[in-house]
Amino acid sequence: MYKKRFLSLALALALSPLTPLLAAPEPGQPAPDFVLPVAADKSVSLKDFRGRWLVLYFYPKDMTRGCTIEAQRFQRDLSQYKQLNTEVLGVSADALDSHSLFSKKEGLTFPLASDVGGKTARAYDSWYGTGDVGRASRNTYLIDPTGRIAKVFTGVDPTGHSEEVLAALKQAQVEAKAR
Repeated sequence: MYKKRFLSLALALALSPLTPLLAAPEPGQPAPDFVLPVAADKSVSLKDFRGRWLVLYFYPKDMTRGCTIEAQRFQRDLSQYKQLNTEVLGVSADALDSHSLFSKKEGLTFPLASDVGGKTARAYDSWYGTGDVGRASRNTYLIDPTGRIAKVFTGVDPTGHSEEVLAALKQAQVEAKAR
């Protein structure tokens, strides 16, 4: 009886709209392309970062505890990222006005992109919800200067995440020079 319930539950979860339809991008694969607004009159795309490393981090919601900590830590370490030829881009489903308030409140100088509806988050297997209703999952993608995924971080702890990404970035750059 329990086995039958378990199988029914497993099948229901597998067919659930919460189950991602696309496979998560993996290291070595090309990063999914995107074009996202960062201001009323300005957008960014993956190609804008060619020739530089990119920390593309997805987060659930502006001005919440974990997301604030994560953004503050990336901001704190931004000069180290810049020294390593690396840009930081935060992405959530929040609207541009929310991003603007969040950036001003926290003194963020790196861009926050608006992914209302989650099209980009879905392409990066970083969306939970159904249809356009949902939020970005707390995942980060380190993308190399050629536009390929170098490292994937899923379900991250915002407290020490920036340090974790910096360490992985330094390692990835050493490995890239060795090739």
